[in-house]
Amino acid sequence: MSTMVKFSSKAGQLGGAITEPAGTGHVGGVVVIQEWHGLNDQMKGKVDRFAKEGFLALCPDLYHGKVATNDQDAASLMNQLDWGHAVADIGAAAAHLRGHARSNGKVGVLGFCMGGALTFAAALNVDGLACAVPFYGLPQIPPDKLANIKIPVQAHFAKTDEWAKAAVAEEIQKKIRAAGGHMELFVYDAGHAFMRETDPSKYDPTSAKLAWERSLDFLRKQLG
Repeated sequence: MSTMVKFSSKAGQLGGAITEPAGTGHVGGVVVIQEWHGLNDQMKGKVDRFAKEGFLALCPDLYHGKVATNDQDAASLMNQLDWGHAVADIGAAAAHLRGHARSNGKVGVLGFCMGGALTFAAALNVDGLACAVPFYGLPQIPPDKLANIKIPVQAHFAKTDEWAKAAVAEEIQKKIRAAGGHMELFVYDAGHAFMRETDPSKYDPTSAKLAWERSLDFLRKQLG
């Protein structure tokens, strides 16, 4: 089970949910970035799942204690978020993982929905990351600028998604590859938030299982 931890960021102390994998050896770290609802039980469950797969996992609390219980409140919290500060907080979370006693020094970043958008932003702006895995999220950053991402990216999008359109992800992939970078892109026959297992209206078990397996394979390759 995850425990709450505090670490330093540019804006001061930041909290997060962290879970260590079994054993005592050094392992790769994963910064898991929250959906727009905040650091809720669903996101803590994701942290636990990655730890069970052998990773040191940390979800930073980008809303600093606030958690939405419905989409309306989630939209309000997301609109109030300072994305520059959020990216700095993600960088602080990555630094915390690199300095952890269980860390092998390699840290990737991964996120869902709003967290997927922030994953792209972190991949572009945070130094020292080993890889990025965005799920159905697009930042307000032009594809031409995202072409400057140098770390390997594996992206997961849905065919039926009006918020994070697969066509835009395809354009980002083309730009990154044209600039000499590496980006895999998988598009699933599902809708937005198909990985959200706590929401039957969104969850697509077939797509979620395949995306989960692909992301684990990628993370193991990049993080050891």
